[in-house]
Amino acid sequence: MSKITRQSVLDVLTEVGTAFLNTARYGARTLQRMSWPALLVACVLMAMILTLLPLALLLFTAFLLLKLAVGACILERRNKAQPPERHS
Repeated sequence: MSKITRQSVLDVLTEVGTAFLNTARYGARTLQRMSWPALLVACVLMAMILTLLPLALLLFTAFLLLKLAVGACILERRNKAQPPERHS
């Protein structure tokens, strides 16, 4: 396994920065070529995704935690209601 040097870290960061800039330039060129109606549809879809995705994740997490809490309460009640079995 090779050693991690400062230069190798800088090379990786430079490569990541270059890839990010190329992606941003590609996106900017794509936006410039879009017609106004297509741009409007893209903006509306992006707004819907950015609004609904966090809401869906929040609701999923909330209901999952609620399910776990209710399940824990029910299991606790069952364990208290049943006397321990004695094995002879």
